[in-house]
Amino acid sequence: MGCFLVPAGEAIVTTIINKAVKTKEKEETVQVSLSEHETIETTKVKLSTKLGWLNKMLWGGSALLAFEHVWHGEVVPFFPFLSAVKDGNAAEMLSEMSTTGVTMACLVTAAWGAMVAITSLIQKNAIAEAKERV
Repeated sequence: MGCFLVPAGEAIVTTIINKAVKTKEKEETVQVSLSEHETIETTKVKLSTKLGWLNKMLWGGSALLAFEHVWHGEVVPFFPFLSAVKDGNAAEMLSEMSTTGVTMACLVTAAWGAMVAITSLIQKNAIAEAKERV
């Protein structure tokens, strides 16, 4: 009924954090020596870019779930917007938000964490391979 509100809330928080990080972030470059005379300069994936991935996942999932709830009549275009509140099932809605909503938000964040870990591992391996060629 209102489970999409939890990932949407997390998306709001991460969007604010991402904007703050972007203003303070500097581009980080790494120089990799390919040979005695040849070096290349590459940039690392920024934290704001990684947070952007999380934002897109959270906002997209929340929008899809909100559409599904509108489709099934659980979200209505008039106050109080959630049919569970109007019908007196607010406790059931809060229960769904605290179980299903939190679980979805945690799973999306865990998937994002795995993406970030894999990206970091690929970057480290690419830099190590380039240094071994020297």
